[in-house]
Amino acid sequence: MSALAERLGEVNSRIANAANQHNRAVEDITLIVVTKNHPAELAVSLLELGQKNFGENKDQEASAKALKVREIAPQFQPIWHFVGQLQSNKAKSVLSYAAVLHSLDRESLLKELNKQLDRDEQKRLKVFIELNLTDDPNRGGLYPDKLSEFAEQVLASPRLDLLGVMGVASLDGPAEADFERIAKASQILQTISPDARFISAGMSADFEMAIGFGATHIRVGTAITGKRQ
Repeated sequence: MSALAERLGEVNSRIANAANQHNRAVEDITLIVVTKNHPAELAVSLLELGQKNFGENKDQEASAKALKVREIAPQFQPIWHFVGQLQSNKAKSVLSYAAVLHSLDRESLLKELNKQLDRDEQKRLKVFIELNLTDDPNRGGLYPDKLSEFAEQVLASPRLDLLGVMGVASLDGPAEADFERIAKASQILQTISPDARFISAGMSADFEMAIGFGATHIRVGTAITGKRQ
């Protein structure tokens, strides 16, 4: 067994254990392997191991990688998740390969996505609303007290499917407090849209804790990919 297969297997085992510990169904948790800073060949190797969902946070890298993966391994159909901050002028490019956007956080980006989607009636995009859990207004994300108002605008967009909320736990303070805030925001969102019940939260260092607070989509990078050579 390759080292990559071992790491993937270990993370999947940890997901299953955390799900069991918190009386969750492991089938309800989606593992997204963040392949940023790694070559397309790594994604292909993961596809061959059965992994389907991949995350990227820079459009220039992601668009080229998605194209190369399709060239190398056309037999696979990876699901690309864009998990980083998205500039509005990159929306068209991201729509060309990504099925899910985890970082919808402002009206200008929403307008641009709708503008691009209006040009292709066959295209849809699944989205998470990203939360800003810090005191820094320059950080990406929407403050939780603005969630309901913004969610109504997203729900009025005919080609966007609102999945739920996304958040990143603080590296400085207790992660539990942030995961609690994410879970509370999810509950508020579900009063507006019961189907928007998904939570994108948890990374390599804290995904097991995130599962305990209801995370359905976890974004794991180095614990599986290893450090870039």
